[in-house]
Amino acid sequence: MVTNHSFGMKRIFFVNLISMVKCMKKKKLKKNTFMQGAFIATFGIVISKIIGMIYVIPFYSIIGDKGGALYGYAYSVYSIFLGISSAGIPLAISKIISEYNALGYYDAKERAFRLGKKVLNVVGIICFVLLIIFAPAFATLIIKDVTGGNTIEEVTFVIRMISTAILVVPVLSIYRGYLQGHKFIAPTSVSQVLEQIVRVAIILAGSFLSMKVFHLSLDTTVGIAVFSATVGAFVSYVYLLYKTKTNRSELQKRTLKVEEPPISNKEILKKIFYYAFPFIMIDVFKSLYNSIDVVMLVSVLVKGLGYTATDAETIMSVISTWGLKINMIVIAIATGITVSLIPNISSSFVKKDMKTVNEKINQSLQMLLYLVVPMTVGLSILAKPVWTIFYGPSQYGPSVYSFYVFVALATTLFTITITTVQLMKEYRQVFRCLICGFLTNVVLNIPLLYAFDSIGLPAYFGSTLSTILGYLVCSFMCLHFLHKKYHIDYEETIRRVFDILIAAVVMAIVLLVLRIFLPFDTTSRLVSIGLVALFVLVGGGIYFAITMKNGLMQKIYGGNIFTIIKKKVGIH
Repeated sequence: MVTNHSFGMKRIFFVNLISMVKCMKKKKLKKNTFMQGAFIATFGIVISKIIGMIYVIPFYSIIGDKGGALYGYAYSVYSIFLGISSAGIPLAISKIISEYNALGYYDAKERAFRLGKKVLNVVGIICFVLLIIFAPAFATLIIKDVTGGNTIEEVTFVIRMISTAILVVPVLSIYRGYLQGHKFIAPTSVSQVLEQIVRVAIILAGSFLSMKVFHLSLDTTVGIAVFSATVGAFVSYVYLLYKTKTNRSELQKRTLKVEEPPISNKEILKKIFYYAFPFIMIDVFKSLYNSIDVVMLVSVLVKGLGYTATDAETIMSVISTWGLKINMIVIAIATGITVSLIPNISSSFVKKDMKTVNEKINQSLQMLLYLVVPMTVGLSILAKPVWTIFYGPSQYGPSVYSFYVFVALATTLFTITITTVQLMKEYRQVFRCLICGFLTNVVLNIPLLYAFDSIGLPAYFGSTLSTILGYLVCSFMCLHFLHKKYHIDYEETIRRVFDILIAAVVMAIVLLVLRIFLPFDTTSRLVSIGLVALFVLVGGGIYFAITMKNGLMQKIYGGNIFTIIKKKVGIH
């Protein structure tokens, strides 16, 4: 019944995607304002993440906790190399394209795009080769001498399977950065949805055939699942290549008539690397936060705190794979805002329009917190039924996730703040913030595991808390720096944060009272779906009613939010 529902949902998304693509074929690419870009990017990413959430229901039933841990091991290593090979240069290209467009340097803009493609091809091949060669070493680092779970050979195999994606994703990302730099957000959003649909289809079909039809091994099944990232990225790349070529005249349109100074390829390359390196480090450090848990958690739980290897891997799989899947719907909001933030702040900053920069920073923070705070609180309260819907009954899942969901809130704040400092070209401060946050996580991880265990609380809460504190230390350092050097004024944002917290607390109190009278201990997916739907309606209704009554929604978004949303997404 659940499986049919999930495939029905995917069919709806697929039909909607076809409609979006048809619509885009009929119209020329259209530039998006900051608010419009944020809505479109967030909408596309959220759809992509919803698809990614839905598929885990049948996928989890096929591969189980052990397979989930293996899947998480592969992605924890892959994400680090993906950050090195593709996170920095595409965002740097977006920033450079936006700057050169604002200044009217059109020839340099196009050369930057071509040079970026060449560089990423080389970097992608190098990272692929390194992953293939050193996969056994990474597997040994993860597993160590823990027995009873996945083996070093199995982890090595899945790492090598997922490494193929690094040959495609970097080039795909450069096209996304090119279009986003021109403030064309819609095609990149469609490409993300398309990539996710292809990836999910291969994961579900491949894992089902492997395990249930051909009865292949678990590592082979997970290997097929992670290889889907390569195929999905390739299909998305072909789509963006088509959109770029068919809209070449629009992308190369010259609206400013200025005398373009001579800019050599060497200067452009220096600027690409100069801009890219901080972006790379931001993404690598985000991956390292998760890798710290992967490397430390299982070993400490088994050797230091007496957990079995099976239980420890189950807990780790919640953090590295299954809980992260649910968190991505929250993190998608920050990602969508950031996609729009990069070209808008870059163009304003290069023009020295600090008033607009100040407005965009505060608007981003307010939009983010307004949506993410109630979502995080609600998911924490609903951890048990939400987990049951996606993964069924679990001894550790709901407990781990009820606290782990707050990592999503910390991650979104981190993403917006560190990206903003980077866009202001304050690279030394970016590294200071990243290193301080990372060291906070590393230093506190093991002590907090033992501290929580000593006071009778689940030890794994300590690992989650160290991650949250690491992100928050970095975020507040960024905010303080922006205020001190650029006089970014947060007074209005702080007032609105208090209004957000009051509405969220009232919502939480009502939901906690309501939870007393409802069957939260159910193991039925159907009952859990009903509970979640009821709580979303009640909680969401209370939160939006309060924020509409006190005018908070209108202050953040301006005017009638529902009318604005319709306009921004092109609904008439």
